Formats: sequence, structure tokens, C-alpha cells
Amino acid sequence: MPLHIGIVACSAEGAALCYRTICAEGAERLGPHAHPEISMHTPSLAEYMEPIYRGDWEAVGALMLASAEKLARIGAEFLICPDNTIHQAMHLVAPRSPLPWLHIAEVVADEARARGFRRLALTGTQWLVESEVYPAALGARGLACIRPEPEEREEINRIIMDELVYGVFRPEAAAAFRRIIGRMKGEGCEAVILGCTEIPLVVNDDNSPLPVLDSTRLLARAALRKAVGG
Repeated sequence: MPLHIGIVACSAEGAALCYRTICAEGAERLGPHAHPEISMHTPSLAEYMEPIYRGDWEAVGALMLASAEKLARIGAEFLICPDNTIHQAMHLVAPRSPLPWLHIAEVVADEARARGFRRLALTGTQWLVESEVYPAALGARGLACIRPEPEEREEINRIIMDELVYGVFRPEAAAAFRRIIGRMKGEGCEAVILGCTEIPLVVNDDNSPLPVLDSTRLLARAALRKAVGG
């Protein structure tokens, strides 16, 4: 039997995309209409945002652990978190977790190395982009992480927090990402990490100036492989 996947969710749109990807692609490995058992828990996004705004990553980690413990009690066998930003608390969570986790940045970094990319543009919330979540994962594999300029970080953050997490997908948002990614291509970046799980809802390989590393779907596929033992 496939392993039971637990999803520690934070924002709705990214978590929903991750969940749908596992379900939709499960049939490729398990047969028509099949996918592993999946359980998801999330508190209100507001409960996460309050400690994030004040930089209290211990409180963020406590919320993640609360979800982990609930998922463990209902039978989940390993965990994923389809939210890049709150991975800043993962070093506080993993040692105390009742279950093992897949780390989204490590999954993305492994994919980047497998595809031969060496210099990666990073997009995501300001908290994520200014953290060491991706530089650490990429650096451990000999890969470079290039951050957007400060004003670009603010623009991306506004789009994510004011639009994407509410399910608002505007052409102007996609255009802004194209412009920023295009500039980073000019700096020698070979691919772009979509380091917020909502960004793939407006950016993809068809409209991006660089090949995309879709953190949401890559995490979902890694979870699916683990669940079925591949």
C-alpha cells in the first residue's frame, strides 16, 4: 500500500495545487483514478501571518508542529509543507516532529542539479527571498542563488500577499514576473525557482523568460514518489 501523505498547509491556493497534483498524477503510477491516501491540516493563514510579520519563527514552528501532530494521530506516515516561506522554521520543527518531512528547497535543488542548472534566480515572498532557505539548499549542491533587487522583492511580495493568496490572478502580475525574470536572465541565471507555491498559478514554462522550477509541483511529485516507493 502507498504511504499516507500528510500535508501541513499554510495558504490555500498553493496547498490546493499541491493536493491536486498528487491526486491527478497518482494515476500515472497507481492506475486509473488512484492516488495515495492524503490528509491535510491548516490553521487560518492569519495565525501564521501574525508571527511571520514580527519575525517569530518559533511561533511559526509551533503551528507547523501542531499540524504535524494532528496528522500523525490520523495516520499520516510522512509530511510535506507546500509553503516555502515557513520552511524558515523547519530547523526548529524537524527535530521535534512526530513524522519525517520532505524539504521543499531540497527537492527543488535536487531537480536543478539533475537538469544541469548552476545559477538560479529566486522568486518568492520577501521573507523567503531574504532568508537562507534556498541559498543553503542550493549551496550544499554547488549551485548559486540569485535574489531579485529590493524593489523587485517588494513588488513580488505585494502580488503574492494581496492577490495570489486570495485567488486573484491578473495579467499584470504575470507581466511583472516576466519583466523581473527577464532581467535576472540578463544576469546569467539559467532557470528560475518559483519559490512561493502560488506563483505557478501565473508563471510557467510557456510565459517565463527562463525555464521554471515549480516548487509546488516538484514537492507534490516527490511526495508521490516517496509514497509509492519510487
